[in-house]
Amino acid sequence: MKTILILGANGATAQIVTQRLLEETSYNLKLYLRNSTRLSKYQTQPKISIIDGDVQDRSTLQRAMRNVDLVYSNIGGIDLAASTKQILESMKESDCNRLLFYSALGALYEVPGKFGTWNEQAIAPYLPGFRESHELIENEDQINTTEFRPAWLTDKDEINYEITSRNEHFKGTEVSRKSVADFVVKLIKDPTLYPNTSVGINKPGTDGDHPSWLN
Repeated sequence: MKTILILGANGATAQIVTQRLLEETSYNLKLYLRNSTRLSKYQTQPKISIIDGDVQDRSTLQRAMRNVDLVYSNIGGIDLAASTKQILESMKESDCNRLLFYSALGALYEVPGKFGTWNEQAIAPYLPGFRESHELIENEDQINTTEFRPAWLTDKDEINYEITSRNEHFKGTEVSRKSVADFVVKLIKDPTLYPNTSVGINKPGTDGDHPSWLN
């Protein structure tokens, strides 16, 4: 039976992924977050273990990765690169070699036009961490990583998205969290999809200079 480790498990997208995996699979889930009481609703779930820890706490992270088949990283922050380095090193030490990594549009300098300029300004403090994390992943030859770069997130009750490759300009400006979660669930169910690559995720037909809610 598969065991999945979700880092940053209190994130909105991660919670959608967790609920779908509970409903659709028999996998064991390890939910890793800095304040485990936030997910106390899962304490009675036999397939779920809740782990209180910071990803930069190497010893706690290594223990969490024991007997794990796949890691889904849903973490962020200005210090993302330091966290990414800990994740990669801990995975190697734990013999886990499949990672799904939540990145950001702009991490590959792939967003064109006025929207690209707007995005650079909007998330300027965070982009260096995403870009350095991308470089760490790119230079790591022992771990099969799918890095995904969603457009600006919405809470719309819809699953509607398209994928762009790492060599394409980013399309669209927004996408629902449910759509991103759907992509993650598909890869957890079939880890052979999108190996060793980076993809963009957006809702078709949302091209513009900025997300629609700013109109």
